[in-house]
Amino acid sequence: MKRLRGLTLIEMLVAVFVFAVLATLTYQALARSLENSEFLTASMNRVQDIQLAMRFLESDLLQTAPRPVRDELGEQLMPAIQSDASSQFALEVTRGGWSNPAGLPRSTQQRIAYQLVDGELSRYHWYVLDRTFSNEPIQTVLLGDVDAILFRYLRPNGEWVEQWPPVAGATGVNPQNRPRAVEIVLSLADEGEITRIVEVAP
Repeated sequence: MKRLRGLTLIEMLVAVFVFAVLATLTYQALARSLENSEFLTASMNRVQDIQLAMRFLESDLLQTAPRPVRDELGEQLMPAIQSDASSQFALEVTRGGWSNPAGLPRSTQQRIAYQLVDGELSRYHWYVLDRTFSNEPIQTVLLGDVDAILFRYLRPNGEWVEQWPPVAGATGVNPQNRPRAVEIVLSLADEGEITRIVEVAP
């Protein structure tokens, strides 16, 4: 009868070493796949957030209404569009098209504002146009990791200006006037600058 021959110690060590190498390679490939999947998911979520923020900005500017609002004390009119160094917000605008599916006794226009604080771009809205100090705005954080947001405004004469209404002393501007178009420049820490030009409804 033939004697049965088992594996030697060296053969066992070689087999274990080969298995360990294959297991390590498989684990590294799986880890890379998971990292890539997480990176792609985060990138897609980021793109969606950017698109949503730009969609809000474009929609609000496209539906700008020539309706000034009174300040909290009711003493002066704030322009239909306001964006200057003295303002609390980067942009404040009256927009139309506020849907009212419940048929509530309210206006179809709404006051909207945008503000950048600590890298977060927020959108604010009020339930009344001529607000008082008791009317607190509703804040929605749209986007994080924002370095800056800038606006430029196209006047009817074709001149681009950095604020609206244009500087004091400019002719042809009253609280109801709106620019022909608005340029939005969004500077992001990860995506660089994104620029849009939105035509304002006449």
